[in-house]
Amino acid sequence: MTGLVLKLAPKERVLINGAVIENGDRRSRLAIMTPNAHILRLRDAIHPEEVNTPVRRVCYIAQLVLSGDAEPSEARMQLLRGIEQLSQVLTDHDSRAHLTQATAAVLEDQHYQALKSLRALLPREERLLAAGSA
Repeated sequence: MTGLVLKLAPKERVLINGAVIENGDRRSRLAIMTPNAHILRLRDAIHPEEVNTPVRRVCYIAQLVLSGDAEPSEARMQLLRGIEQLSQVLTDHDSRAHLTQATAAVLEDQHYQALKSLRALLPREERLLAAGSA
């Protein structure tokens, strides 16, 4: 994550290497220069009680790596297995593109990018589950 720039809204919180940091009253930018720092925007965080769908489960694993609560080497197979299972269900072109990006990111230990690609699938999953229950 060398060179990552975080743009923070007023009072926004971010988890960096296990420490919660809250921005002040104005917008600001932070440049993260340390490679492999564990960074997670708390506004993007999925809480454990919200892990109730297949996409959310895979996102949560990536999130655990970013928060420092899981080792990347241990989470790799779970992430790849979860992405593979999602690819068997989400077969449209856009979903496949996001899943391909997520796979590449996991293989490169870029868990923030993996989470970003997987989170893009959440609205689609929500629509599919809503249509299935209707």
